[in-house]
Amino acid sequence: MKLFGTDGVRGEAGTFLDAMTVLKLAKAAGIYFRKHSTTKRILVGKDTRRSGYMIENALVSGLTAVGYDVIQIGPMPTPAIAYLTESMRCDAGIMISASHNPYEDNGIKFFDNHGDKLGVECEKRIEKIFNDNESMINEQVTGRNIGAAKRINDVIGRYIVSIKSSFPKDLTLHGLRIVLDCANGAAYKVGPTILEELGADVITINHKPDGFNINENCGAMHPEEVGKLVREYRADIGLALDGDADRLVVIDEKGDVVDGDKLIGALCKYLNDAKLLQGKGCVATVMSNQALEDYLSKDNIKLHRSNVGDKYVLEVMKEQGINFGGEQSGHVIFSDVAKTGDGLASALQVLALVLRSGKKASEVLNPFELYPQILHNMKVGEKIPLDQIEGLEELVKPLREKGMRDLIRYSGTENKIRLLLEGKNKKDVEDGMETLKAFFKKAL
Repeated sequence: MKLFGTDGVRGEAGTFLDAMTVLKLAKAAGIYFRKHSTTKRILVGKDTRRSGYMIENALVSGLTAVGYDVIQIGPMPTPAIAYLTESMRCDAGIMISASHNPYEDNGIKFFDNHGDKLGVECEKRIEKIFNDNESMINEQVTGRNIGAAKRINDVIGRYIVSIKSSFPKDLTLHGLRIVLDCANGAAYKVGPTILEELGADVITINHKPDGFNINENCGAMHPEEVGKLVREYRADIGLALDGDADRLVVIDEKGDVVDGDKLIGALCKYLNDAKLLQGKGCVATVMSNQALEDYLSKDNIKLHRSNVGDKYVLEVMKEQGINFGGEQSGHVIFSDVAKTGDGLASALQVLALVLRSGKKASEVLNPFELYPQILHNMKVGEKIPLDQIEGLEELVKPLREKGMRDLIRYSGTENKIRLLLEGKNKKDVEDGMETLKAFFKKAL
């Protein structure tokens, strides 16, 4: 059974991700982590979905069945799990969340004892154990070896202190009016608390989760309400998180959404100017606009590209000795501060940049113009390997000769092909995309 996708295990709760599957997955993960155990403890957190109760209890059953003690900390942001796993010296951390997906879905993300997301090879080993029924039975424990579980409710303060300490000591948010959208998700408590304790006047919305309203027409996927309120309350900036608070969308004082690539570019230059950028480089994904790469090159900053997914961004960051990277979708990683994308940590760095610049958010977070780019998703009957599709290479060659950049890939979870085409001439890009769409409509 194939379990892991781009970011952990994710699917509809109660069908793909039912209680028995979760229990079995927990046992497999416990058996894997036990091989390198030092504490026999695993931390478990979750977002605000109703199905989190079912999944949490199944995880606890599976982990204790193979000898692990489980620490349950309730609703907390994904990056908090990464931080607390290392801080509390646990063998691993588990976050129950489907991130920006609707409440019907849920997911499970694993972190190692250093707070890093598991690599593909580790995920494959867990899947192998999961599919080995004999091993699953033989590795169960009995008697005094069965694990225990306890719930801790005071860890929220540790994470708040950690995030606040990343904000420059010589700055304050006093005098700033901020609209914060918590997406009825995991940051509904910590988000406003952090900003208010640093002195901001915070207008908080979508901070009353009921188990079903997470990401519902709100948060990072729907920042329109934040933009409207920024204009209405004459706020200095708006911040929209997603359900597990690892993603951030910024809205300027005009109520306009700041493009993710522009945000990465502005933050990267800010770090470079402050001599805080390591490796003289930045990591973004293959989805990022070429204009970002050209902008950074003016300061001799090299843009390295990774596969889509913040864990892949982090992998390249480690390989290249770089401490900053992100995805245009809103995952921004300051590895000196957080182990993974952290919406609140990123928000504080954005606010520091705006304050230090002495300019409006719309000025400082709009450092360059994007090149025309079109994204298109198409349903397909089958996923024929791209290198086996006759005529594809001949089709894209003239597009590349015109200076366009293409990215063609299949969805990891759906029967869809994702097409990206980008170039400096808008008409060429539009015509090229129509050519691609017509080709794949016939080919697939």
